[in-house]
Amino acid sequence: MPTVIVPVGLNLGPSYRYVTPPDSEPEFYRVRLGQEFAQLSVDEFKVWGRAFLDPERHARLQVNRGTLRDDVVAAGNGPAQPEQVIEGLLEQGLLVEFDPDGSLEKVFRQLKLFPTAEGMGNTPDEPGWERIGHNGQPLLKVSATVYGIWAFSSTEESLWAACSGLAEDAEQGRAEGEELDSLTADEAAKAIAGNLPLLVAAGCAVLDKTS
Repeated sequence: MPTVIVPVGLNLGPSYRYVTPPDSEPEFYRVRLGQEFAQLSVDEFKVWGRAFLDPERHARLQVNRGTLRDDVVAAGNGPAQPEQVIEGLLEQGLLVEFDPDGSLEKVFRQLKLFPTAEGMGNTPDEPGWERIGHNGQPLLKVSATVYGIWAFSSTEESLWAACSGLAEDAEQGRAEGEELDSLTADEAAKAIAGNLPLLVAAGCAVLDKTS
């Protein structure tokens, strides 16, 4: 499967200068990344922000470096040649690329996942799907595995630790006689990886770096 690209960090908005008369252009844009905040130029912020758009394509895992570049160019209000900006954001950790079907341990050890929406549970008609949304409106449905990682990942040191912890809990439950499917850390990672782009694009989660 093609590598996907997903934004990392929490948007803290523009920062304007203390000048008279007021300057209508922000001095920079702020994005919290780990325990600090990054200062993004206008072009950097437009590219970073563009990576959040189009949840439907994110759901289909169709947003990658190439489509992001094309989207920025098509928008017509960002850098005309965004390749260097994209590369810079990747180097800063403000964008992350991964293969949802590939090896995920290395990249997931560098990330944390924070829920930013409401967990709305399942329904009598669809007990196998857990819903996530805002203001009482479900935006997406996920498996119990993805729901558990989404809900508790922020309590672990990394996204990989959350996947490993869920797998260990499943194994312990099976040993105690619970009717649970077997689950490995790699299987849990692949489950959440296929949903990460949409979770972030839909405003239901934020990725952050571990340090």
